[in-house]
Amino acid sequence: MSWRAGTVYWLLPPVLLFLIGVLVFKPCLRALGGFLVDGDMPAKAQAIVVLAGDASGERIRKGAELMRDGFAPLVIVSGPDRYYGRSEAELAIEFAVRAGFPASSFKPLVHRADSTREEARAVCEFLRAEGITRFLVVTSNFHTRRVKRVYRSVAQGAGFRVIAAPVWNFSPGTWWMSRSSRKVFCMEWLKTFADWLGI
Repeated sequence: MSWRAGTVYWLLPPVLLFLIGVLVFKPCLRALGGFLVDGDMPAKAQAIVVLAGDASGERIRKGAELMRDGFAPLVIVSGPDRYYGRSEAELAIEFAVRAGFPASSFKPLVHRADSTREEARAVCEFLRAEGITRFLVVTSNFHTRRVKRVYRSVAQGAGFRVIAAPVWNFSPGTWWMSRSSRKVFCMEWLKTFADWLGI
């Protein structure tokens, strides 16, 4: 066997393994990322609820756009009150107003919830008190499946749809290619398992 033929012989297994990895594992990685995303199409509702945890403004922007497009007249902005003496809800509304949306279309919902499930209880209690039974829930795309599961158990028969806001740091089809996206993927799967286990 020549030196050249021997080199090809030894390179063949790793090349084949790489090709198998690309063909098999990439679809699996895409499926795991895609599983987290379970958004609905928007429909007419009484209110739009923008969930907390929106550090870059993508959720509030999506909620404001839905209001502007006529899906609901009111945007309820959820947020805890622990941001340097301000609530996240107030900061998000100010962000939307600076972007040109009318302040009168927003209502803050300030709470001390520490999880998606606690936040859902606070949101649903507020909506019931306001007589709102049909609403859209806006959250980040990677958060939609977990939010849908939580609201099905907390909303007690109310009609809701979960709307995915696009995010800069997570793409379900290529999440493994950037550090920030990998962090989002791992954190959301950890929280998903925790919710399944009731933790």
